[in-house]
Amino acid sequence: MKSILITVEGPIGIGKTSLARELNRAYDLQLLEEIVYENPFLGKFYEDISEWSFQLEMFFLCNRYKQLQDIHSKYLQQGISVVSDYNIFKNTIFSKRTLDPDNLNKYLKIYDILTEDLPQAHLVIYLTASIDTVMKRIAMRDRDIERNMDITYMENLIADYEEFMQEFEKQHPNTPVIKLNCDHVDFVHNQGDLQQVLDKVDPIIRKLLAE
Repeated sequence: MKSILITVEGPIGIGKTSLARELNRAYDLQLLEEIVYENPFLGKFYEDISEWSFQLEMFFLCNRYKQLQDIHSKYLQQGISVVSDYNIFKNTIFSKRTLDPDNLNKYLKIYDILTEDLPQAHLVIYLTASIDTVMKRIAMRDRDIERNMDITYMENLIADYEEFMQEFEKQHPNTPVIKLNCDHVDFVHNQGDLQQVLDKVDPIIRKLLAE
């Protein structure tokens, strides 16, 4: 079997890491989790987005770039499949929301250079939900750094994801995208909901692994 890269994407607090861990267990995949809370600019960013956005985005980009380099050489090139709780394309979603035009232009040039030769996902699992659901789940996990989350920022982010994913599917017709609406599905706390999700993604994952 060939090695594949599965990425799980969606807004903050939607359950990306939880689902990636479940897929890791179900299919014996190598798990890649993004470095988030080690970012020294994250707390400052939530307090003042315009002031700290460039530093925050550059930190994330460099760390994700290094992670994907390592995953490519240590696992994918060795025939080991990987599931990640992020796709590096998320950098463009966040940066276009947070950076001013001058910094955005510089940032996207760096992004294009760094990501040119990185491995691309064979499957994207896209999690989405309403703002009410997302904010409730952020509150439930009760992380200090997220307690000052701006609801307007989150509303815009959810809309940004939806717009990006629609365009992504048009531009990458050969990359399967599984969209899961999480408003009435809580696979983190409900085993039955988790099984429904696994049943939905299973045929595609097994097909990709067998190709």
